[in-house]
Amino acid sequence: MRDTFKYSNDDITVIWQPAKCIHSKKCWQNLGLVFDPRRKPWVVMANADTDSIIRQVDQCPSQALSYERIKTSLAPEQSEAAKEAPAPTETPGANTEKADVSNIIECVPNGPLLISGQVVIKKSDGSEVQQKGTIALCRCGASRNKPYCDGSHNAAGFVG
Repeated sequence: MRDTFKYSNDDITVIWQPAKCIHSKKCWQNLGLVFDPRRKPWVVMANADTDSIIRQVDQCPSQALSYERIKTSLAPEQSEAAKEAPAPTETPGANTEKADVSNIIECVPNGPLLISGQVVIKKSDGSEVQQKGTIALCRCGASRNKPYCDGSHNAAGFVG
């Protein structure tokens, strides 16, 4: 299996990394015109506008779906916002007070714990990772990428 698949329109390239996918179904349940696992290719960029695709890709809890902008000329206000947007960083001793207080935590039936917002994860080795967006944390204990979910709950028969 290939490691990475890319699908483009005039504005963005959507990148799919199957090894990261936890099969949350968020992509195709919410934007099935673009993402349909029963179709080949399963991503058809022409079936929705770029903003809708970006919003959907941003909801991918495993970050198996991501995107890159093709056009580099952003509107001035977008360009400034992009400069100010914090990127996920792994920094020992990071300031945890920067985390957004409006996070959403969702227990996926028989699956991971989804956390949306900006969070700081303190790892067992003492390092800290700042994440913005949606992340999936393992609830079943079978993940080979703890604390993150890798979809192992499916094979483990996790119920909860």
